[in-house]
Amino acid sequence: MAKLRLLLVEPSVRGLGIGKRLVEECVRFARYAGYQKIMRWTQSELVAARRLYQNAGFALAAEEKHQSWSRDDLVAETWELNL
Repeated sequence: MAKLRLLLVEPSVRGLGIGKRLVEECVRFARYAGYQKIMRWTQSELVAARRLYQNAGFALAAEEKHQSWSRDDLVAETWELNL
């Protein structure tokens, strides 16, 4: 399984399709490298990021409440795409 660990687009260039292109390139590479599945962990409140994964064909595989960064109201999400 490939894992998409970090995906960051600078705020000044968000909305230009760069995030979509980065996700597409990660998926393309994972397929080329022979992975059967790619996984991404994110936070439920990161709506734009979640939309990128969903639009790329990822499906929500798991959700779990957790504490991090001095917060106790977070929901971690695992998204997966079968390649």
